[in-house]
Amino acid sequence: MTIRKWDQRIARAQALAATHPFAAEGLRFYEHIAGFQKSLYAQLESGNGAGNAGKQSRAAGSLRDELELFRLLPWFASFLGFIGDVAPPPLASEAATLSAAGAPRWEEVLDEFWRSDGQGEVPLTEAETFFAWTFLQPYAEHLADNTAPLEIHDTPPLCPLCNAPPQVGVLRPLGDGGKRSLVCSLCATEWDFRRIVCPACGEENVDKLPVFAAEVDDDLSYIRVEACDTCHHYLKTIDMTKNGHAVPVVDELAAIPLSLWATDKGYSKLVANLLGV
Repeated sequence: MTIRKWDQRIARAQALAATHPFAAEGLRFYEHIAGFQKSLYAQLESGNGAGNAGKQSRAAGSLRDELELFRLLPWFASFLGFIGDVAPPPLASEAATLSAAGAPRWEEVLDEFWRSDGQGEVPLTEAETFFAWTFLQPYAEHLADNTAPLEIHDTPPLCPLCNAPPQVGVLRPLGDGGKRSLVCSLCATEWDFRRIVCPACGEENVDKLPVFAAEVDDDLSYIRVEACDTCHHYLKTIDMTKNGHAVPVVDELAAIPLSLWATDKGYSKLVANLLGV
């Protein structure tokens, strides 16, 4: 994919904010974040000579073997300042605190998240994890977009390129039905996944895998909650057979009522999105 994907995400966030007032504030925040991510992605692509060199071959699960902090740190300082300008006050305050901690802590935060999603030996706060995740996403996508296609012989529950969990599911048209895939929460790689199986625990019993959707006349009827009564996790899936204009990573953000409903029913989201739901 090219830089145009960021324009598509931003435009979709604007369109959804205009038609979904309950999600407008969150979508506007996402729009700001995506704008910064677009700039960082463009800078990385420019420095890489994108379009001139062939895509690199990377082994499955190896994307996180690479982390060029010397390229990223100059952008991280401006990113924290940017968050201070656009984020809600509590998050803006956390950004100021991390900014004041200086480059050694920034390196520690970014490296720790990249290696272990913030769950390793150097504990990260919830805010630090958020900052690292949203900042490193365009870097991870840059690497993924410049990686030669992988040969995948099964349907792994984690991203085959970076081992991150999926952010959202997608149903794309295939024959008379839909083919299911998952979209990575870090590098945005999309890979095929079996229709009747839980990506969190591997449950295959259809009776334990309920699917919930809004009413047919609801604006969110093309978004499904795919839950598991074994591990009590859920994932939202965007049905592109019903809405071909959707941009999965953005439309998932707008489906706040479905997240609240799933939480009320006792299900936990596999991975919280940028808005924390």
